[in-house]
Amino acid sequence: MSHEIIILCVAAFAAGFIDSIVGGGGLVQTPVVLVTLPQHPLATLLGTTKIPSLSGAAIAARQYGLKVALNWRLLAIMCSIAVTASYAGSKTVTLVSNSFMKPIIFCVLIVVAVYTYSKKDFGLAVQRSHTKRNETLYVILFALLIGFYDGFIGPGAGSFMVLFFISVLGFDFLKASAHSKLLNVSTNLGSIIYFSGSGHILYQYAIPMAVCNFGGSLLGSRLAILKGNKFIRVFCLIVVAGTIIRFGYDIFFKSV
Repeated sequence: MSHEIIILCVAAFAAGFIDSIVGGGGLVQTPVVLVTLPQHPLATLLGTTKIPSLSGAAIAARQYGLKVALNWRLLAIMCSIAVTASYAGSKTVTLVSNSFMKPIIFCVLIVVAVYTYSKKDFGLAVQRSHTKRNETLYVILFALLIGFYDGFIGPGAGSFMVLFFISVLGFDFLKASAHSKLLNVSTNLGSIIYFSGSGHILYQYAIPMAVCNFGGSLLGSRLAILKGNKFIRVFCLIVVAGTIIRFGYDIFFKSV
């Protein structure tokens, strides 16, 4: 038991650090949980990861909130929708396989990586270009999609949030990271409501992991605020590349 907790806590700390900067911490945390605790059902393992993810997202949101101006109107709309959508996604993952979505995500991430790398000013300045009505429509649709996705699959959701705030709403990386953390709190909360109610959380692992994720997220968010947009942009490219490798492995090698 102690050996397993050490491994999971190290993974949770690393996940919190990565996730607080640009999302993607689930790429570390989720695979380690699956490998370390293979005797448990998939839904139980996914549910267990949501407690540390919530802990890390919450402290990162607080750190960013102290330094970055937030659009509370948009966040109120998105978070209220994302909670319900995430609950639905978590319930669905207990009923069907999520493997069919991986090739789609794999292709999307390649496009994202190429675009982010080639467009040097991407996410380095705030550029608003939508009417309030269109902006509201976009955030409603995205909250539905990302909420369901985070409850259904999870890894990479934070990165998608950051990229949405940059590419659609015109935020810079720092502002996008700040908003994505609060949205991530709501998606984790929706999943926890479902998984805890259905007995799919291993609290003996989730609680110590939450403490470590908290620490990693605190360190990562402070570093992101200190270093600014260019640092976050580079980190984003690294995380997106890691996501592509992870999904590529699942698609092309795991099925062989």
